[in-house]
Amino acid sequence: MTSAPAPVLIDAHHHLWDLDQRPQPWLDDPGLTSIRRTFTPDDLRSTATHPVAGRHLHGTVAVQCMPEVPETEDLLALAEREPLIQAVVGWADLTSPAIGETLDRLLAGPGGTYLRSLRHLVQGETEPAWLQRPDVERGLAAARDRGLSYDVLIRSHQLDQAIRLAERFPDLPQVLNHAGKPDIAGRDLAEWSDQVRRLAAHEHVVCKLSGLITEADHDSWTTADIRPVWDVLLTSFGPDRLMFGSDWPVANLAGGWNRWAATVDELLTSCAESEIHALLAGTATAFYRLPARG
Repeated sequence: MTSAPAPVLIDAHHHLWDLDQRPQPWLDDPGLTSIRRTFTPDDLRSTATHPVAGRHLHGTVAVQCMPEVPETEDLLALAEREPLIQAVVGWADLTSPAIGETLDRLLAGPGGTYLRSLRHLVQGETEPAWLQRPDVERGLAAARDRGLSYDVLIRSHQLDQAIRLAERFPDLPQVLNHAGKPDIAGRDLAEWSDQVRRLAAHEHVVCKLSGLITEADHDSWTTADIRPVWDVLLTSFGPDRLMFGSDWPVANLAGGWNRWAATVDELLTSCAESEIHALLAGTATAFYRLPARG
């Protein structure tokens, strides 16, 4: 008889930075003063204490912040010595003619086996079809050919790019970060909902239930503000294509890891045990090829 999956919790999206080792210029924004300090795996371990559906944090996926290969090298080396980190989402210049060589070097370097996906901050690109540029597509093909996935970081008005990416790369596993950043604070979800449903029609695309509280009003959001987004994601992707992520420590701007965990715990109350396992561990384990627990 096959045993039930172990009740573990995977945080599929968090960040780490050591400001003494590597500056993070984006933290110079006046609104980010509260997170303008170093955050380590021990900080996460001591912070992430709230269980979700009775599950405690077991493993994580560390995600790049800076568009710099050295930061990715730092994260890979950290993953090699830090048991909490089970995979890394890194950065490499998709537009570079040398993208293949860069990826080969990362994969062969210290901690290279932890590199499972790439991400670019497309949310900051003003070009309306950046993901469809020929040089970007060449870079994505290089990642695909090396068994890597792609983390899609966009804002809601860029979801059309994600849809075209899904159409043009049906053999590249893709995960939408932060649900495409819906306008929760402005309660303007109609177009986002339509676009997300179109994206979810592509079965090789999954989605992170992460980064939502920072799209809500940081000071006054409630579970009721998050629930309309949750409902769209659950009906569009289904639990087998959703994964829990905290976006810590950015989440500290709007309540922090434990408050988000408590919110997800509340949202899961109507889900079956198999659905809870998928969302809290199974989808992330499959997508990022994490060590199986069972």
